[in-house]
Amino acid sequence: MKSYNILFLCTGNSARSILAEALVTTLSGGKFIGYSAGSNPAGLVNPFASELVIEMGYPKEKLRSKNWDEYSLPGSPQMDFIITVCDNAANEVCPIWLGHPSTAHWGFPDPASVEGTDAIKREAFQKTLLGLTKNIEALIHLPIDQLDLLSLKKAIQDIHDK
Repeated sequence: MKSYNILFLCTGNSARSILAEALVTTLSGGKFIGYSAGSNPAGLVNPFASELVIEMGYPKEKLRSKNWDEYSLPGSPQMDFIITVCDNAANEVCPIWLGHPSTAHWGFPDPASVEGTDAIKREAFQKTLLGLTKNIEALIHLPIDQLDLLSLKKAIQDIHDK
């Protein structure tokens, strides 16, 4: 089975993109290898995001907030797909990605910006996790090898627009 590299981008790379990286890697059974990065990384992974991805079995040692420039360097994994998960990242000028990966935008509210008790914050992260899970499960079931590039790009974007 062919494996596809997918990069999830967000501004801070501390919550949504981290959740998406872990979800696609753990749910796809090897079909996708998830990565994440940010345009202005926070430098640390949000503790509520860490808690969720470790619960799903994602290795703690892979949790790291990183700059998206890391994936435009020679020798970095070549991406097949790039998905922005926050509106800020979608509007920023991204690096030039080698191989012209298919891109899409799946905007989700930032659970890290929710204020209140830990229970309220956990609920916000759970809501984001559920939305990402729905999208990623649909992505996993796309017949990628049967779609041309334009159809694939539309199908990936349509997942979130439905």
